[in-house]
Amino acid sequence: MAGSETPMMKQYFDLKKEAGDCLLFYRMGDFFELFFHDAKTAAGILDIALTTRGESDGEPVPMCGVPVHSAEGYLARLIKHGCRVAIAEQVETPEEAKERARAEGRPVSKALVKRDIVRFVTAGTLTEEALLEPRRANMLAAVCELRGMCGIASCDISTGAMVLEECAPERMPAVLARIGATETVAPDGWDDAPFDAVIRPRGDFASDDGEARLKAVHGVATLDGFGQFSRAMLAAAGGLVGYLDHAGRGSLPLLLPPTARNSGEHMAMDEATRASLEILVSQQGGRQGSLIAAIDRCVTGGGARQLADDLAAPLADEAAIDARLALVGFLLADPLMRADIRALLRSLPDIGRALGRLVAGRGSPRDLGQIRDGLTEARRLHEALASQPDRPALLDDLLPVLRGHGELTDLLSRALVPSPPTERQNGGYIANGYDAALDELREVSGNARRAIAAMEARYREQTDTPSLKIRHNGVLGYFIEVPSKHADKLMAANSGFTHRQTMANAVRFNSVSLHEEASRIAEAGGHALAAEDAHFEDMCERIGARREAIAATAAALARLDVAAGQAERASDGEWCRPTIVAEPVLDIHAGRHPVVEAALAAGKERFVANDCSLSPDDRLWLVGGPNMGGKSTFLRQNALIVLMAQAGGYVPARSATVGLVDQLFSRVGASDNLARGRSTFMVEMVETAAILSQAGERSFVILDEVGRGTSTYDGLALAWAVAEAIHETNRARCLFATHYHEMARLADSCDALSLHHVRAKEYKGDLVLLHELAEGAADRSYGLAVAKLAGVPAPVLKRARSVLNKLEKGRAETGGLAAGLGELPLFAAAIEAEEEQCDTLRDRLNETDVDALSPREALDLLYELKREAGES
Repeated sequence: MAGSETPMMKQYFDLKKEAGDCLLFYRMGDFFELFFHDAKTAAGILDIALTTRGESDGEPVPMCGVPVHSAEGYLARLIKHGCRVAIAEQVETPEEAKERARAEGRPVSKALVKRDIVRFVTAGTLTEEALLEPRRANMLAAVCELRGMCGIASCDISTGAMVLEECAPERMPAVLARIGATETVAPDGWDDAPFDAVIRPRGDFASDDGEARLKAVHGVATLDGFGQFSRAMLAAAGGLVGYLDHAGRGSLPLLLPPTARNSGEHMAMDEATRASLEILVSQQGGRQGSLIAAIDRCVTGGGARQLADDLAAPLADEAAIDARLALVGFLLADPLMRADIRALLRSLPDIGRALGRLVAGRGSPRDLGQIRDGLTEARRLHEALASQPDRPALLDDLLPVLRGHGELTDLLSRALVPSPPTERQNGGYIANGYDAALDELREVSGNARRAIAAMEARYREQTDTPSLKIRHNGVLGYFIEVPSKHADKLMAANSGFTHRQTMANAVRFNSVSLHEEASRIAEAGGHALAAEDAHFEDMCERIGARREAIAATAAALARLDVAAGQAERASDGEWCRPTIVAEPVLDIHAGRHPVVEAALAAGKERFVANDCSLSPDDRLWLVGGPNMGGKSTFLRQNALIVLMAQAGGYVPARSATVGLVDQLFSRVGASDNLARGRSTFMVEMVETAAILSQAGERSFVILDEVGRGTSTYDGLALAWAVAEAIHETNRARCLFATHYHEMARLADSCDALSLHHVRAKEYKGDLVLLHELAEGAADRSYGLAVAKLAGVPAPVLKRARSVLNKLEKGRAETGGLAAGLGELPLFAAAIEAEEEQCDTLRDRLNETDVDALSPREALDLLYELKREAGES
């Protein structure tokens, strides 16, 4: 840095040091400016001009800026690119800066407006409506290790929900995958911290401090009323609250009382399973093609977020699942009532997030209006549902919290205009008649404006200048303006006008009477704005005092929306209510894959339904058949049906009985993780190892093509051993898809294993995939036939057929791979050689225009075809 840096740049460097690795938005007038490396980074991401300003160390200083009034859009893009931003605001006016300079004995002309970082904007600390996705929660998590256990604290500060839990260190990635936090914080010096975590001082993660912070936030002497929390949970909570305190510069957002989550309350799924099943995000990275996109019929943002939470953490308690299912069934049974309920819900604002903004001090008059309208509609919803007979127990639990806000809604209804603005600085949101003093100030201001209009007319007549106008701007206030050619009339010494400013084509003046009226307007307007501001703060305090009750109403509305949306989806798709039982069974009749079925329906195609029946005596299905035949779809659809059932929703099947699953595992699909140094096969083996070490008798496992990433011998050996281990040791319900026909021999030694395959037929030399599941082993893999469907060139297929014939011949002579495992072939020919030869001749004949052949050409063709048939 240059030793001769300006006071402004010195102030910038001090704030940049405080901002650390965050981009610094440095307020200068109506712009947030960025300098040096921050400017280069932001300009590249935001696609805005990079300029320079002055010099530092003899080099021009890179600079770019964004307007303050539209900063939210730019912030959203920066956060999406993984940036963190420190907001440095002007914390005093120029007049206050001058007064400070006088008091300190410094030149007033060099007074520098004081700036300070007022907030850190990060992915997990967003509350602004423009920066959040309405249908997706924005989770922040803090994680640490204490006494051999991992504590995890998570919250969505846009709604205040906070959950504390603990798990064994090896389970931490699975828990974090379920939470899906956009930002994670961890203590300094922890070797096992998530690789993308924001590192915070270790002192923030002291369990005693965490307990003290929670008590202080909620104003309680003990946390016993909220639940029982371990020391690891409290340590993580301390890190979470400490980070929020840092990000808000001492101002905390909405935090509702924490709840403790027991690991046994929900079905466990690891990160690989979530990615494989595409629950909330497809493998392409977006919502389209995911499970939630196929089943979400919620009409509110809060409902959509609740549905995502339900799918991410399916229940493991039979009674709790049945309670959700009963509410869905209640709404499904009465379409007219459901339509009315959904219409009411559709009109609701997102009161959960409006509450979060108001409590965090980032709310607007519009948020006050949303609280008013949302609570009013919640009461109407209560009236509509309370009169219904035979209500399920869960609905009776929800109904009481939909009312009880009468005093608050009455206040807000009287105080606010029907459609409050999004900005509070210009006022106009307090209704007439609410505050008599405010009404008087507005009257004074209105009368003064009418007086100015009358004054303008009088001045025109007095000066004989029809073009005279009284104007206003933010710098000069009110002034008189006339064209330059009429300026002399007002310049006269006895005119009563005082010259203020000469423009290119106009001259501006002031007068004593105009100054007096302008002062009256400014004084009345300022007092009116102050009065409205005081009312705003009062209403925010009243809402803050009822934050927990309002949040409970928002949660109840979300639960109703989820149930009504699930009922609507079940009605559209003819889905059934699953029966939840304690026994380790899975009995699904005519099950379908919800995502694939929806995609086929869009193209007017029908999904082929299939059954699945697993029990203690038949708990492992070995599924064979050709690629593209539907094995993976079958595996995934049953896993998704289990997940949807335990999330409390209806499922795409004719009937379904689901024995409670404590852990769901999916090892389907191939991918690598080069960032962690893992090949596709290495990833496959890591995921398989996790299943073998964790799955138990109450687990459900789907495995697809274990061992295909290595040599045939190694692959078959691994697949064989894994299937045996699941059958004998893990004893989990399992669907195991494979192309290794030799594994059919396992049915002879594994009593609870049965053989199944997806059907396929050959028709006129082509492969027809039926997508139907049948009992018994697959007779062939149809690999060459699928390759033909994919467009592999004919010479390559012909060569592959030749190689296959030799391999089959070698196996027959030496026993080869099948020795000791059975007489099933190593590879099955996709199409019998004779059939393929006939197909080749048929193709030649079909391509021949017989009518165009001369007798000689026809005879030559016949000899040629005979020769080809003999060579083949």
